[in-house]
Amino acid sequence: MFERIAELAIRRSRLVLIVTVVAVALMGVLGAGAFAKLQAGGFDDPSSESSRARDLVDEKFGGETNLVLLVRSSDGRVDAPDAERTGRALVSDLKKESDLDNVVSFWDTGSPDLRSKDGREAMVLARVKGHDAEQQENAKGVIDDYKGSYKGALTVKAGGSAGVSYEMGPQTGEDLVLAESIAVPLVLLLLLVVFGTVVSALLPLVIALVAIVGVFAQLSLIGSVTDVSIFAINLTTALGLGLGVDYALLMISRFREQLAAGATVEDAVRRTMSTAGRTVAFSAATVAAALAALMVFPQYFLRSFGYSGVGVVVIAALATLFVMPALLNVLGHRVNKGRMPWAKPERSGSGSSGWGRLARTVMRRPALTALPVLAVLVAAASPLLGITFGTADERVLSESAESRQVATSLRENFNGNDAAALHVVIDKAVDKEQLTAYATRLSSLDGVARVESSAGVHADGKPRATGPGNPALGRPGAQQLNVVSALTPKSDEAKALVDDVREATPPSGTDPLVGGADAELVDSNSSIGAQLPLAAGLIIVTTFVLLFLFTGSVVQPLRALVLNIISLGATIGVMTWIFQDGNLSGLLGFTAQPMETSMTVLMFCVAFGLSMDYEVFVTSRIKELHELGADNESAVADGLGHTGRIVSAAAVLLAVSFFAFGVAEISFMKLFGLGSGLAILIDALAVRGVLVPAAMRLLGRSAWYAPGPLRAFHNRFGLSESAPAPAPAPESVRDAPHEKDSAGV
Repeated sequence: MFERIAELAIRRSRLVLIVTVVAVALMGVLGAGAFAKLQAGGFDDPSSESSRARDLVDEKFGGETNLVLLVRSSDGRVDAPDAERTGRALVSDLKKESDLDNVVSFWDTGSPDLRSKDGREAMVLARVKGHDAEQQENAKGVIDDYKGSYKGALTVKAGGSAGVSYEMGPQTGEDLVLAESIAVPLVLLLLLVVFGTVVSALLPLVIALVAIVGVFAQLSLIGSVTDVSIFAINLTTALGLGLGVDYALLMISRFREQLAAGATVEDAVRRTMSTAGRTVAFSAATVAAALAALMVFPQYFLRSFGYSGVGVVVIAALATLFVMPALLNVLGHRVNKGRMPWAKPERSGSGSSGWGRLARTVMRRPALTALPVLAVLVAAASPLLGITFGTADERVLSESAESRQVATSLRENFNGNDAAALHVVIDKAVDKEQLTAYATRLSSLDGVARVESSAGVHADGKPRATGPGNPALGRPGAQQLNVVSALTPKSDEAKALVDDVREATPPSGTDPLVGGADAELVDSNSSIGAQLPLAAGLIIVTTFVLLFLFTGSVVQPLRALVLNIISLGATIGVMTWIFQDGNLSGLLGFTAQPMETSMTVLMFCVAFGLSMDYEVFVTSRIKELHELGADNESAVADGLGHTGRIVSAAAVLLAVSFFAFGVAEISFMKLFGLGSGLAILIDALAVRGVLVPAAMRLLGRSAWYAPGPLRAFHNRFGLSESAPAPAPAPESVRDAPHEKDSAGV
């Protein structure tokens, strides 16, 4: 197959490039509408109890409160005559808004719970109508109209989930633009350093452009038929840029190596496709397999990354396999045009002597060199012993974000946080006596400030003397109780309260559903935890099968899996030490909180896939040399000599595209970018440079072992990495000067 692709590229180069330009233009037009179809939510399991409770509230009670307007008097208390008059006017205007429902405020209820302890602030609660994208657009219109000064007497700030989405959506776009404005120039500069010529440095950006534009078009199409998270855009750009560079780097390096050895342009294209082209295909398959596991999770936030991740890998690989050989055939020796002043035109030898020497040094004393590296990685993983998990809330935004300021004020200045209340929904008629008894039991639970229901307000296990019940919480065939606490949202105590409320004895013959932000956290963690074994199993099985088909060994896949898990454990441990424990929070500008569950799973899958990317890069050359008759140690040393600098250069370039998200304002994108970049560097340097040669030396000939039946299966059905290779060149040829790029690739 790869030989046929090479012939197509050679005979129809310009046609391939013309078709590519037309396809990119069409995909660009289609992908331009992607942003309007993507959404900021998706962290919840739609089949969970909390999601079903939310649906029931929507159906029976007009929906949960999702917009909190924090209103502050410009001069004095909110119950002063002027402030009260202006406040009532504000509420009247809000009730006229067609996009709002269930508007409730301090001024029209007189509830002291909707007024701050110092009397200077009051809450207006409302529900923004619509679903997902429509709701976000409606919230934007309302917030834009009312935030800031209202008639000179009141100051309005927007919070709640609608307020968070209002700020998070634009912030995502700003973070993306800033990250790419940093990553692209740095990557281009590093490409010039790696390749040493302008033309070859620009070629990887062509592949990255095709991949990114292609996935934007894909997300636009998928977003038209199902929910897709807007954060998938971030993975698309980082991974598209990184993989475009990775795959193109491997292809261009092999092409230039063939030209330097005296091959014609056509033969160099053929040999590049039969070796590096196959490696790219196998590498893409392993990365896509890891990212495809994200699709087993019910949260569309994670599934969206599966869509975009698999899409960008496949499109980047296809562009590399079809567009790159056509470009190389058209350019020929001009691929080395525009040589930079620091690039040396020639070098002796065909591999990187530094990486080859490192491999031989490690293999002389494998245990002695590997144990210190393992000790450091294990120590880095130790914070995992105290890891806790949470979901995204307003704290992922900067302290200057209005929605975060509103949440802070609700926690600190009000008697309980209405915006974080648990919503207990009963889908049956309940008489007042049973409802009162149930509300009394709930109000006596530890951490509960009050329970609001149609039967009254209860606190500390008894009815509160002031304040009637809220008739809006009762329907002929349903009842809703709001359990308001003063606990810190998403804390261990808040999660324990969810369990306590769910375990409380309900009215006879009823089966209440418990929802709210803290219930969603509990259910999300439970849902992801339930699917993790399946996702991990899929990753392990597909990786094992692909590497077995690639190498013909059952030991190589096991070695790769063990080393990858060690490096990923170290990465997530370091991220826990930083983002959960708060180390470097001042420098990086974030608020420490539990590790975001979905983002941690995403980071693991992405980093695992990319680590297998480099596994295939290195193993492909080692296997190629091993099949040519080299002994195990020589194959490892020479294989790393050929690929070491390619892998390290590719890792640095890919890490830069992820590290750029370290400047993001949204903290979990900062976590994802820094964690993925660190995982890439650990894998490429510590694992490929030290642990792989040490493991290969300790395994010896058994590194290529497979039971007889599996060996026969591989001989018949296995996927050979390279086409039949020519016999090894004489020593004089191998040692002849070769044209060099500045990184020795």
